[in-house]
Amino acid sequence: MAEKELREPPHYFGHRQRLRERFLLRGGSALSDYEVIELLLFGARPRGDVKPLAKDLLRRFGSLSALLSAPAEDLARLPGLGEASVVALKIVQEAALRLAREEIRQRPVLSSWNKVLNYARIMLAEEKVERFHLLFLDRKNRLISDEEQQRGTVDHTPVYPREVIKRALDLGASSIILIHNHPSGDPTPSKQDIAITREIVEAAGKLGIEVHDHLIIGKGGHTSLKSLGLF
Repeated sequence: MAEKELREPPHYFGHRQRLRERFLLRGGSALSDYEVIELLLFGARPRGDVKPLAKDLLRRFGSLSALLSAPAEDLARLPGLGEASVVALKIVQEAALRLAREEIRQRPVLSSWNKVLNYARIMLAEEKVERFHLLFLDRKNRLISDEEQQRGTVDHTPVYPREVIKRALDLGASSIILIHNHPSGDPTPSKQDIAITREIVEAAGKLGIEVHDHLIIGKGGHTSLKSLGLF
């Protein structure tokens, strides 16, 4: 009897193939979030049942987005996640960022504003510290460069208008879009956000450079300082 039990396949036998087939036949909408995580982990962990780990990761981070946006060093400290597993998870965010960036490169930015917002959310919505990004545009509002100008703390990022303008001049940019995140999740602009935006707008305007907007990204959405009439 014991010998027979040893020959029986594990309870998850065939699960990987069935999950792959379901994805190929019915698409991603047929999968739950933890099953998406399973698929990502299959290549990194070629043997064993990864469903418990996938469910635990989803429970720990609260959402698929939060998991895939988590810093690699945080993931590496978790039990069950080796280097290969961390890479398998983090490469998804990188691929999503590159896809979103390519979409805004292909046409004038102001005519594809929803794609700009999507890119900003992928890049910043789940960040744990404030990051200040700049999109530099040419005369036809096409993207010249996307650059991180500063990285700060959980509630502050030092921003220097002189450096922003200098970089715009270096690139020959005609206009810029300011983007930063609020790790608290609330995209409401602070007094400092408004003040620094106005400083940059004033300095840029003297040199014929237009500031199209300042977007603040939070987990709960985004705020446009331009739409609020704050500059």
